[in-house]
Amino acid sequence: MRHDHLITSKQLSRGDIETVLDYAAELDADPSTVADRHAGTLLGLLFFEPSTRTKMSFETAMKRLGGDVVDMGSIESSSVKKGETLADTVRVIEGYTDALVLRHPKQGAATMASEFVDVPLVNAGDGAGHHPTQTMLDLYTIRENAGLDDLTIGIMGDLKYGRTVHSLAYALTNFDTRQHFISPESLQLPREVVYDLHQRQDGTGIREHDSLEEVLPSLDVLYVTRIQRERFPDENEYQKVAGEYQIDADTLEAASDELTVMHPLPRVDEIAPEIDETDYAAYFQQAHNGVPVRMALLDLLLSDDKRIGGDDDE
Repeated sequence: MRHDHLITSKQLSRGDIETVLDYAAELDADPSTVADRHAGTLLGLLFFEPSTRTKMSFETAMKRLGGDVVDMGSIESSSVKKGETLADTVRVIEGYTDALVLRHPKQGAATMASEFVDVPLVNAGDGAGHHPTQTMLDLYTIRENAGLDDLTIGIMGDLKYGRTVHSLAYALTNFDTRQHFISPESLQLPREVVYDLHQRQDGTGIREHDSLEEVLPSLDVLYVTRIQRERFPDENEYQKVAGEYQIDADTLEAASDELTVMHPLPRVDEIAPEIDETDYAAYFQQAHNGVPVRMALLDLLLSDDKRIGGDDDE
């Protein structure tokens, strides 16, 4: 029986990832091949947090597969404002749709919601937890620019609250990678994540740093994230680290000419606009890759004859 829910990247094997990426490449080259594959299919969008790229790329992906979307809309205009629980909300909207995409501010919300529905549910971000579809488009972009084996990647910024970071780090343990995590001490990866990564990669290939300078020349990919103001319980703690890690032309003078700079977006001031027109910049390409990757994921999750993902181990 196929696994209907995509909750974390931890549930994906190397084979699952390569299946999605290979299929996404086919759809990227010729999306017309699936233009009517899911005619009549409805995808429910439940976004309890703001979103631009994720929400719009899921909507675009579903429409390019021949289907359509129904959108819960803002919290203020929904029954959530009246006190409706997440469990009740997903049960109701499941009755209107063939699959659900959920973004929620609470870590673990997608796991809980998946227990109440029978249609496929995709986690589009749960607080500081996971964001597996972002990870898949990140991997697609990395593979296009640098390959996924014999890879040295630096992941820099908010590693404590960054769900894109957590998901990507787990997924990269399926490949021959060296991961360097760069952050202030207060925003280091959660210790349980570090422990899990060491277990999954036999303690090799995982290093932590407080400075980019020492590792930059060795990097194939630099994955930059913003400091997420909305995740901080204390504004004073945010102000202590805001703007601490920034990339500009001077920063990259020590980088390899082949370096790829990525960012899940939105950015604030982590990457100077002067980098946008350089060969380093891949973050807009990265955002565009969300459509073919999410087309591939949705088609695989909605098709009876296809399967991705084993049982989640969380």
